[in-house]
Amino acid sequence: MNNVIHATNIERVEADVCIVGGGFMGAATARALAKRGQRVVLLEKGYCGAQASGVNYGGVRRQGRPVSQLPLSQRAYETWKRLPETIGTDGELLISGHLRLARSEADLAALHAYAEQANPYGLDLRVLEGPSFRKRYPWLGVRALGGSMCPGDGHANPRLVSPAFARAARAAGADVRDLTPVCETSHDGRRFLTVAHGPNGPVEVTSAWLINTAGAWGNQLAGRYGDAIPMKSIYPNLWVTEPLPFFIEHNLGVYGGGIYARQVARGNVVIGGGRGVGDGEHARPLSATTRAVMTEAIRLLPALRDALVIRSWSGVEGETPDDNPVIAPSRTTANLLHAFGFSGGGFQLAPGVGEVLADLVLDGATATPIGAFSLDRFDAAHRASQDNATGATS
Repeated sequence: MNNVIHATNIERVEADVCIVGGGFMGAATARALAKRGQRVVLLEKGYCGAQASGVNYGGVRRQGRPVSQLPLSQRAYETWKRLPETIGTDGELLISGHLRLARSEADLAALHAYAEQANPYGLDLRVLEGPSFRKRYPWLGVRALGGSMCPGDGHANPRLVSPAFARAARAAGADVRDLTPVCETSHDGRRFLTVAHGPNGPVEVTSAWLINTAGAWGNQLAGRYGDAIPMKSIYPNLWVTEPLPFFIEHNLGVYGGGIYARQVARGNVVIGGGRGVGDGEHARPLSATTRAVMTEAIRLLPALRDALVIRSWSGVEGETPDDNPVIAPSRTTANLLHAFGFSGGGFQLAPGVGEVLADLVLDGATATPIGAFSLDRFDAAHRASQDNATGATS
């Protein structure tokens, strides 16, 4: 339990680790650290799991990720397989398989090439095409020429899973605080002081470590320590239909992106594609985007032709230029770790990210390769663009 001292109306808290951002990443990290004996304070400006972590599509997939993400994705997968014992609920997790569809011969060739790269990591991808594919999936439209199946992938309900990780972190001993936005943070050369304002007044958290899992707002915190990266806000466009007779067997994606769909046990079909709009803080879906993507979705899934869309939504996420996240120590400040910029693909990764960050705090390193997620890669890209602009060579 944290040592809490009250002076006047300010609550002062001593912790080993302070985590800013109570989405899936922050909650998984808090749980992993608390399970390893650390005194953890998690500060969330709203409610844990209520931002992008709770309103995303819910895909639990390894297939289609950059190869650099697969070791981390596999590590997360081990926790997904133990979800009920980890967080006390199955989160409506369904290991349905993930079928990534091809709409051209070039797409099929790319799926075969990706399978060769990814299968050494344990994905067990199998590419189907031609008459055998058509016979196996009569419910798909002729627009789908083939597909790559990852049998161990699936989908879950983010509205259940993300908050459940926050509850599991609290049960493990973490001090998890909703409605407690951070006002300022500083480092005195030895420890961090993080000032927030909770429902009962101001809170000062002193900690040896600070972890930035603030999602789409993570770059703002990183910038306070000179670690800002080129990142923009994106607003995924999602919607759900009325309940339909069950026909979609798998979590579906499309090579090249743009459409994804899954059907839940109640019969509703969750569909995503394109972008909504937002101002960096709030987001809303666009009906024009929904109509355009739905037209293409019907070509892949003819059973959607007469379906009613009953709800649409969006969220705010952070996108990096290479679609890879930052999972890295600060370049300027000891004991500061960043994990943000997941570019719409963080839901499946989160349990693994929490364990990796716990490794970095307690062991100083991790066995999971994270070099592709460094801050320095943006410096290299910036230097390369400057060299190209000036004609410099090395």
